[in-house]
Amino acid sequence: MSNKPNILFLMTDQMQGRVLDPEHPCQTPNIDHLIQGGVRFQNAYPANAVCSPSRASLMTGLLPHNHGVLTVTHTVDSDQSCLRTEHPHWAQRLEIAGYKTGYFGKWHVERSNQLEQFGWQINGINGSELWKQRQKETLGDNPPQQTFSLQRNLDNPPGYRQSIFYGVTDLPPEKRNMGVTVSLAEDFLQQALTADDPWCCFVSLQEPHDPFISGQSAFDLYEVDEITLPPNAGDDLKGRPGIYRKAARVWRTFTDQERREAAACYYASITEIDQLFGQLIDLVETNGKSENTIIIITSDHGELLGAHGLYCKNFSAAEEIYNIPLVISGPGCARGITTDARVGLHDLCPSLLELVDCDPIDVPDSRSFASILSDPKSREHQFTTGFAEYYGGRMILTQRVIWNGSWKLVFNGFDFDELYNLDEDPHEMTNLAEDPAHQEQLKQITSQMWQMVNETNDHSLFNSQYPILRVASVGPLVLNEK
Repeated sequence: MSNKPNILFLMTDQMQGRVLDPEHPCQTPNIDHLIQGGVRFQNAYPANAVCSPSRASLMTGLLPHNHGVLTVTHTVDSDQSCLRTEHPHWAQRLEIAGYKTGYFGKWHVERSNQLEQFGWQINGINGSELWKQRQKETLGDNPPQQTFSLQRNLDNPPGYRQSIFYGVTDLPPEKRNMGVTVSLAEDFLQQALTADDPWCCFVSLQEPHDPFISGQSAFDLYEVDEITLPPNAGDDLKGRPGIYRKAARVWRTFTDQERREAAACYYASITEIDQLFGQLIDLVETNGKSENTIIIITSDHGELLGAHGLYCKNFSAAEEIYNIPLVISGPGCARGITTDARVGLHDLCPSLLELVDCDPIDVPDSRSFASILSDPKSREHQFTTGFAEYYGGRMILTQRVIWNGSWKLVFNGFDFDELYNLDEDPHEMTNLAEDPAHQEQLKQITSQMWQMVNETNDHSLFNSQYPILRVASVGPLVLNEK
C-alpha cells in the first residue's frame, strides 16, 4: 500500500476569488468547511485570464509564451495556439509514480482531447464517449427542454446575435452538465477509495461562466434587492485604455436591478457548485481518506461581474478577473488560515509534485509554494510578487500584469499603461501611470517586468527594440543599469 497522498482537484470556470471572503453574500458552506480545515490564498492569480492559456499553465508550470497556447483554442485556426507537447505535465509525473488518475469535465488545454498522453488514464471530459454515455443515462434519449422563470438576453449593439446572459432554469444541477460531470467523478472515487494505489481525481466544471444560469432552488436563497453592486460599477474609465470604455457599451442598457439579478444568478450558480463539490468531499471524508487526501479548489480566472461597468473577462486586467479562489487542505497543511501570499495557478504544478514527493518540473516560469502550507504566516513574506501574460481573444493585443506588494502594473502594448496601489485603491479607480509623483515607482515595476520577461525567455517581447515598438515607460536595457 502506498503512503503517497491522494489528490482531489476541484476546478471552476470564471469564479471570483472574493466570493470566499467572510462577509461576501455568496453562500458556499462546503468550501467554507474546507477553508476551516486548510489554507486559503486570498492573493492567488492565473498566469493568463482566459481558459485555455490558464489551464495549460496549470498543467505545465509554464507561462503561455513557453507552452504555446496564447488564447482559447477553439477561437483560432488549428495551426495557432498549439500546445507544445515536449514539455511534461504534472499528471504524467503522478502516473509514473503509480497514481490512478481521472479527469472529468471541461478540458480546454489543447485540441486533441486525448488525455492519456498527458497522464490522465480515465478520460471523462465533456464530449468524450464516457461523458456522452453518462449524459444519456442521466437525461435519457430525449433530454428535457429547460424553461426560465427569469431571463435576460443581450441584444446590444444591433447586428450581433441575441444571446442569453443570465437566467433561472427549472432544471436542477444534477440534470445539467455539471451534474453529469460530478456523477462520473463519484464513480471514479467509489472505486479509487477502496483500492491500495494513490489516486488523483480532477473535476472541472464549466460554471459559473457566463451565461449565468442557476436553478430555482439556489436562486431563491438570494434576496435580489439586497445585493450590493460593486463600488466601481459606475466607473467612467477615464485614464484607462479606450477599449475598456468601448467594451462597456454592451451593458450600457442594464438597469441596476438587472445588474443585481445577474449577480444573484452568478452567486446561485456558485452555490450549486458548492453543493456538488460537497458531495465529493463528503465521499472522501466518509471513507476515512480525508487525512491522506490533498483537496484543492480553484478556478482558471475570475469574472468582472459589473466591475468598471464590464462583465466577463478579456478586456481589462482588473482584480475581479485576476484574483481567483484557491483553497488547499490535506496532510501537513495548516488549518483555518488565510494567507496574503501571492501565488499563481501555474505554481500549483511544482507545488503538487513537491507535496506528493514526485520528480519535479523545474522551470523558471513557476515555483513551488508547498512550504507555505505547513506554516503560512512565517513563509508568506517570501511570496509577494506575481506575473501574468495576456494576448487577447480573437482580437490580438498584448498585456503583462505585474504585482509587487501593494503595487500593480498593467503594461498595455496597445495603449497607455496602468499603475495602481491596491492597498490605497483596491477597486482600481485611479490610474497612477501618468502621475509625475509615481514615475520612479513606474520605472521600478516596469524593470521587474523586463526581468521576468528575460528570465523566462520571452525573446519576442524582450527584443522589441524597433523604434515604433518602444512603448514601455523604460526599455529592457534598464536591467543593465543594475
